[in-house]
Amino acid sequence: MGKLIFEDTSEEFEIKDGDPIAEVCEDAGVPFACTEGVCGTCVIEVKEGMENLSEFTQEEEDFLGDLEEERLACQCKLKGGCVKISF
Repeated sequence: MGKLIFEDTSEEFEIKDGDPIAEVCEDAGVPFACTEGVCGTCVIEVKEGMENLSEFTQEEEDFLGDLEEERLACQCKLKGGCVKISF
C-alpha cells in the first residue's frame, strides 16, 4: 500500500501498489478531460516521491516540458511508498 498526499490540503489517500492515481486525483479536485494523456488538463507537480510513480509514458514525454517535476495524473500508477503532489 502506498500513500498519495496533496500538498495544498494535506489530504492523504492510501492506494494499492500498482494502481492508477487518476481516480483519487479526480476526487481531490484535479481536473480531467481526455484521460488519455493528450490534452494535458491533469498536469500535477510532484513535490516528493517521483521515484514511487510508474515510468513516464510516451504521452507524457511528448506533452510535458519538465520531466523533473511534472506528470499527467491520468498516466501515473503508484509503485508504492509515498508521493506528495500539488495541482
